[in-house]
Amino acid sequence: MISILFESHQLYYLPHFLPIVAELRRRKGYQLAASIPKTINSFEQKRFARDLADLKIEFITSESEAARTRLLRGKGFDVIIIGNVGRLPDIAADHSLVVMVYHGIGLKQTYYRDTSPRVDLRAVECRPRLEELEHQGVTNGVLTGFTKLDFLAQDNQQARNRLVDKLGLDSRDRIVLYAPTFYPTSLDRLLPFLPRLAEQVNVIVKLHNFSWFQKRYRYQSQLAAETARQHPRIHLVPPEDYDILPYYRPADALISDLSSTLFEFLALDRPIIKADTVALRLKHRLFPWRIRKRIDHQREAGIDFAYHLDRPDQLSRIVDRALRHPDEMALERKAGVERYLYRIDGQASSRLIDAVEAALKRKGRL
Repeated sequence: MISILFESHQLYYLPHFLPIVAELRRRKGYQLAASIPKTINSFEQKRFARDLADLKIEFITSESEAARTRLLRGKGFDVIIIGNVGRLPDIAADHSLVVMVYHGIGLKQTYYRDTSPRVDLRAVECRPRLEELEHQGVTNGVLTGFTKLDFLAQDNQQARNRLVDKLGLDSRDRIVLYAPTFYPTSLDRLLPFLPRLAEQVNVIVKLHNFSWFQKRYRYQSQLAAETARQHPRIHLVPPEDYDILPYYRPADALISDLSSTLFEFLALDRPIIKADTVALRLKHRLFPWRIRKRIDHQREAGIDFAYHLDRPDQLSRIVDRALRHPDEMALERKAGVERYLYRIDGQASSRLIDAVEAALKRKGRL
């Protein structure tokens, strides 16, 4: 049996790994385990452990973070799959094959910076990014597509209907999903305009995990919760529902800003609105070059598949146009899938495991 560890540096990385788990189980011959740092808050740790128990995946932890990393390294896993570098140097045995499935495909430069020479294979979701990584000297990239989206290739109308019923949505009205990132975020500026939008449509708000659990951004979930309490047609997804994929299915349109969701939602060929109005910290308003260093502006400039929202007071008008003309940007979205997602055939995990098995054979471990 080949031993595989999924090192999930954050709870919300888990959905990226689940299609890979399914593919490994389909092929058989693999022993699966997963772990999450002890530095993560107890709510997320408990949820992680519960979900692994439901999935029948071994959960590995210890009394402290130092003890956890020692334990993981001592187990000498054949393969370690990570969502970012995190504690990789402390947990990888010398013989471990390390595979990075990066946790985001949005507009932040960390995509290129969060790497390590200890990574043996890196799953890459599209050809332009593979070419850019190679231009930067990366030689271990594997063009796979985005594993997180594999399950979207499966038509699951029943799951969609159950979610609509669970949220108590009026099925006669359209559904708009608002999924902002934590920083730079559009939430501060758009949230006051959601009640007006909710007069036209059902609104689902799915926040980033950091908006719930990081002290600096917790005000975002507090503001969103207060808005949802006051307006019954605004539905705030609770923090325990960390996987956004189920909320893509019923959504007729998406609103986001710098989040990976802009690109993920392309897989459904439905309207996307990009909020270009974001709130910046004082230091970034005074020294804008600092925030420019964090954003992939070339990638952002290429977004032609979305409506651009420059003024918050135009939110309802732009959403109305998008819903009335859902095919207006269909050609741009189709081109966007090819450019930013490679393939959405449900086989990204299969392509990745093909590469993993080939690497194991080269090492004489398979």
